[in-house]
Parts: sequence; structure tokens; C-alpha cells
Amino acid sequence: MTSEPLIPFIELGEIPIIPALSITDSFPPVPISVKPFGTLVALGAYIGSYLAVRQARRVGLDPKAMISFVFWIACGGFLLGHALDTIFYYPGKVLTDPLSLIRLWEGLSSFGGFAGAIVGMLLWRWRYGIRALPYSDVVASSFPVAWVFGRAGCTLAHDHPGMRSDLWIAVQYPDGGRFDLGLYEMLLTLPIAAAFLVLRRKPRPWGFYLGVMLLAYTPGRFALDFLRSREPVALTEYVASNDPRYAGLTPAQWASFLLLAAGAWILWRTLERAGTPEATLPPEVRHEFR
Repeated sequence: MTSEPLIPFIELGEIPIIPALSITDSFPPVPISVKPFGTLVALGAYIGSYLAVRQARRVGLDPKAMISFVFWIACGGFLLGHALDTIFYYPGKVLTDPLSLIRLWEGLSSFGGFAGAIVGMLLWRWRYGIRALPYSDVVASSFPVAWVFGRAGCTLAHDHPGMRSDLWIAVQYPDGGRFDLGLYEMLLTLPIAAAFLVLRRKPRPWGFYLGVMLLAYTPGRFALDFLRSREPVALTEYVASNDPRYAGLTPAQWASFLLLAAGAWILWRTLERAGTPEATLPPEVRHEFR
């Protein structure tokens, strides 16, 4: 008995709001519509931010400082996430079209987003002089929930097609059965998100969630990238390009080594400080956030 893909290829169409050229002869130049992918990403960002601010109040952090912190890391994540996505995945495009580096809607790299969030965190710490680890840890405890919504958007967009497969866990792409890495990553993130929501009901030393999140996420992502398609995949409205390889590994796989090491170091330092006042006391906030 042969197996075959059991997961259907589900696409949700855009909801049109304003047709092109409906206001003036030149505006809007393209139709304005609600896209499922963007909606889910925005919803995930909102829910993640809400959970972070609520948890900040619970553990004694300044809610206004948390809102400011989320803004800085989100800006860094989106800006550098897109820039690194363009540089590492489409290097030729940077030379022919340098403006592609600032067109944020054309693609984001998850690991580039992590790098951008780190840059935003460092800039925030430099700007306000506040210890960033407690705020980073609260965000990390909320982030998996937001990530589930983001990968749900990828699942509907099918923008992470994998190798061809006839296994039942494959998705029925237009050109046949394929692994859908966005779907699988969403499923892998669900238990992490659920576990964090339960664990954060009790105080944990600063750095616990940040270290555990990196250690829990990166191995699965590293393994999934071996299933990526090695040729462009034609979808309904566009062609999903294949990820480049550097010495046999994707950019995300190379970045996994750095994040895994960072997660191990953060968790080791967290456990080393456990039981000391520094491990759980909120940092002093001298800046007036408005």
C-alpha cells in the first residue's frame, strides 16, 4: 500500500478594500487589500506585545519601559530581518537593485530578525542605561506565542516549500506533494508556547526563557532546513525561490550554531546566578517613559 500526501493545499484569498486607481487617476497605484499572511503576522506581534507587557507588570518591571523595549527590538527585527534576508538569500539583487534593502514587504529572515532584535536591544540599553536581560527574558517568554501566528501565516502562504514527498505529512502543492516547512515549524513551536505560558506563572531567574527558547528552537529549525526544496517552486501567484547553500548549509543553519551557543551560555549563566538577588530583582528605572 503506497502512501500519499493527506494535507490539502489551502489558500485564503486577499480581501479587497480599495481598488487600484479608484480615488484619483493615479492613486492608489495598486489595489489595497487585507492579506492573510500580513494579518496573522500583525496579530502575532500584537498578542506577543500584550503578553509581554502583562507579564512585565506581574514580575515587577516598568510597563512603559517594556513597551519602549518591544518597540526598539521590533524595529531592529524588521529592518535587519529584511536586510539580511536580501543580502544572504538574494545577493545578486543587492547589486542590481540596492533599494531592495529597504523594501521591507519583500521578505524577512527569521534569524535576521533575531539579529536585528539583538541590535535593537543593545541600542535600547545604551539609550536608557537599563539592564536589558529582564526585559529580554519577558519578551522571550511571550515570543513563541507570537511565532505561532507568524508561522501560521507562512503555512497559508506556503512560502517555505520543501522537497517533494509522498508521505502523509506532506502538503498537496500544485506541482505535487511537498514538505511544508512553515507548517512544521508552527507545530514545533506550539508546545514551546504552551509550556512557557504555564511556566511563567512562577518567578524564574532572568535569562531562563531566553536561554531555553534558543535551545528549544534552533535544533528543530536546523533539521527542517535539510528538507528545503533545492529548486524554485511555482505557486499560484508567485514562484518561491530555493534557499542558497554555503558549504552545504543554508544561512539559517549557519546562524543556528551561533544561537545554540548563545542559548547554552545564557542558560548556564542563569543557573549559575540562581538564588542571588540579581537573578530575580527588577532593574532600577531612572528614565521617565512617556
